[in-house]
Amino acid sequence: MLGITLGGLGSWALLNRSRLRARIGRNSAHISPVLSGHSLSTAQLLAWIDGATQGWLVLTPDLTIGFINARAERLLQFSSNQLVRGQALKDVLPVPQLEEAIVSVRYQQRPQRCEWEQQGVPLEAIVLPGSDEWLLVLLQNRQSLEAQQQQQERWVSDVAHELKTPLTALMLVSDRLETAVSSDDSILVERLQRELRRLQLMVEDLLELSRLENILPHEQGGYSLVNLEELVEGAWNSIRPLADQREVSLCLKTAEPGPLLGDQRRLHRAVLNLLDNALRFSPAGSAVEVEILPSGGWWLVCVRDHGPGLSERDLTNMFQRFYRGDPSRARSNRGGSGLGLAIVQQIAVNHEGRVQARNHPDGGTSIELLLPRGDH
Repeated sequence: MLGITLGGLGSWALLNRSRLRARIGRNSAHISPVLSGHSLSTAQLLAWIDGATQGWLVLTPDLTIGFINARAERLLQFSSNQLVRGQALKDVLPVPQLEEAIVSVRYQQRPQRCEWEQQGVPLEAIVLPGSDEWLLVLLQNRQSLEAQQQQQERWVSDVAHELKTPLTALMLVSDRLETAVSSDDSILVERLQRELRRLQLMVEDLLELSRLENILPHEQGGYSLVNLEELVEGAWNSIRPLADQREVSLCLKTAEPGPLLGDQRRLHRAVLNLLDNALRFSPAGSAVEVEILPSGGWWLVCVRDHGPGLSERDLTNMFQRFYRGDPSRARSNRGGSGLGLAIVQQIAVNHEGRVQARNHPDGGTSIELLLPRGDH
């Protein structure tokens, strides 16, 4: 049996040691089989917690700080001579967001996440429920996470820029090879050109996604009056040759033209990507249905295909970068960059809208782009 006490926590721990032993004793039946034949000292357990790179707070049932590691003390900017162990949480850390999360955890018995700024430093906490109303609070600096994400995005953008020049040179070489090789080798040159075009598309999409991620949602300097009906028709004309090859038609339904303020070029790109995605999953001879609906202060653009529908995994992950669903569901063998729907999502976010997908009750998949009307 694992006998854990929070020894060395000051006078508070001495007064509550017997109660803590009794509580942990009741729960040790769940732990002892895992550690059968081994012993784990309290000192070792606390040393691990204290040396963790993440901040830890153990809260007693009466919301007193039973244990806090050095990392949490630094994140919360407690002075080295400030004794917080054994103190009421509300007395040393009066944070409404954290208090609300704790109440929610107690009520729902599920982990809750909250954010706040501690003396200008953005923090994130995850509150975990325990037995007998004990709680664990995990802390980390949100700024470091955002910095890592920004660094990753800059790295992707830099790589894409570096790849653009050699890819252009390789395309020129492949064009020369096409006229120089024999007919037997022309198939290899065509395959080379096809893969180079795919890489070029991926690089261009990476650069566009990087640019989109560096635009604030409220930057409307380049916004103009956009007509969604004309936008859909123009985007469909761009892929009509591909659709005609498989006799797939466009069925556009709208009672209003759908005027809104937005970035004309990028909204065209978003609609084009949605139509192209629907075309990939559309059976030959079917239709891609697009409906433009007013919804309060929003426009809802629904793009539906008549394909086999998507799995729950695809519906959950389809807007992530480079995610590729089950290839057997696609009705077209055209390859993409894997960034098309991620670009749609970012364009929607930049317009303070959103995009979501669902399987239509009558078959196929429906992707819904929700955009604010704005002033027009």
